[in-house]
Amino acid sequence: MRYYPVNLDIQNRKCLVVGGGSVSTRKVMTLLECGAIITVVSPDVSEELLELAEKKMIELKKRHYEASDINGIFLVVGATDNEELNWQINKDAERQYKLCNIADRPEACNFILPSIVNRGNLVIAISTSGKSPAFAKKMRQDLEKQFGEEYDEFLQLMGAIRKKALSEKHEPEAHKHLFEQLINRGLVDMVRNHDEERINSLLLEIFGKGYRFAKLIKADN
Repeated sequence: MRYYPVNLDIQNRKCLVVGGGSVSTRKVMTLLECGAIITVVSPDVSEELLELAEKKMIELKKRHYEASDINGIFLVVGATDNEELNWQINKDAERQYKLCNIADRPEACNFILPSIVNRGNLVIAISTSGKSPAFAKKMRQDLEKQFGEEYDEFLQLMGAIRKKALSEKHEPEAHKHLFEQLINRGLVDMVRNHDEERINSLLLEIFGKGYRFAKLIKADN
């Protein structure tokens, strides 16, 4: 296995995107969703990036890339159609031991970006190790049909239950089997069907009094 799978926390970390086209725009939108502090460098940029800059959601430098742009940056993304420039970004990033991804050039990356199914708290990453983006896209589309928006609410509930159980000094291993019961007895389906009565009944049976859906969800928000 060539790549080491990891979920990276980039909340409030400085990220650089070089390029201003459609690919760059998609990369910026994903970084924003993850809470990154983004600088875009490109003499020409999309309307979407201009709007984000006007709203102060990103910093935009409308000029050509310079090696010093990488200084103080946590993660670098190159998304240009200039092959020589892409490799220069890679070399500059490697020199400073930065995380670097060059769009559609796995050989110029020290990490690659998977195809993602995003359901809030549930994130499923699909990677073909850069061999077939088309197949990764097909897998993503299939999984999006299988895992709906209810999984986000389900995981909010599971997180709130776990937090409450830990606050009551339950050891994590001690209640592991209780969470397995929730899953095996169809809690996801109950959440999907908005069946609060059945959810509360199941919680009462497994965890006892004090565990109610509405209260738990409210506490987690």
